Amino acid sequence: MTYQAGGQRSAPRPVPEDPEAQAYLQDYASLLEAVSFPSVVLDRRWDVVLANTAFASLFRGVGPHPTAMPGDNFLRFVLFHPDASTVLGEHESRWCLPMLANFAAALERNGHDHGLQAIRRDIAQDPIMEAAYRHGLPHWIRTVGEQAVAHDGAVRPLLHPDPRWGATDCRIVDETPGILKDMGCTRITLVLRDARRPAHSSRGAGRPRRTAAHLSVVPASEA
Repeated sequence: MTYQAGGQRSAPRPVPEDPEAQAYLQDYASLLEAVSFPSVVLDRRWDVVLANTAFASLFRGVGPHPTAMPGDNFLRFVLFHPDASTVLGEHESRWCLPMLANFAAALERNGHDHGLQAIRRDIAQDPIMEAAYRHGLPHWIRTVGEQAVAHDGAVRPLLHPDPRWGATDCRIVDETPGILKDMGCTRITLVLRDARRPAHSSRGAGRPRRTAAHLSVVPASEA
């Protein structure tokens, strides 16, 4: 199923014009729904093309936002939604900075893309986030290395609203078949773990802090 939540989309959801591609996505949505872990198909702008019920459940507690709902554009959610830190553990260093790095790479490859340009303008409008993007991000990448930018295989903390999971970790697994790749899409699944690793258990274990929808420049020691 395609997950839609409150708020107003910043742009229409992309729909392939090819009937065969549409039929493929309909069938793929059924496959996605059979997965018990949160799973989502994103286009190159991080617009959500398909997402399953487990993905919707993970973000069911976030409030409405005009442009940054998790079921609309996942990058915007991570960067701009004030509730993002209530679901994404160690939000700034473990989610924002890696995704900002991915965004910078995408912008370098597809600088003409209007959707990516719009996100770049929104980053520029926040002085703190702009400083993080222009100055903090390059320093962070030099410190932690390029491997921290890759999303496939990354293990990142989550704060699941379902108490059966609670504060846990997820491994991000890229499961993109060739047809989706040809459409310019990526499928990622967040494989939840039953218990958090000891190194993470004492970090962010309390009530998550609701932060402003911008980044500060994160010291390398926190990355």
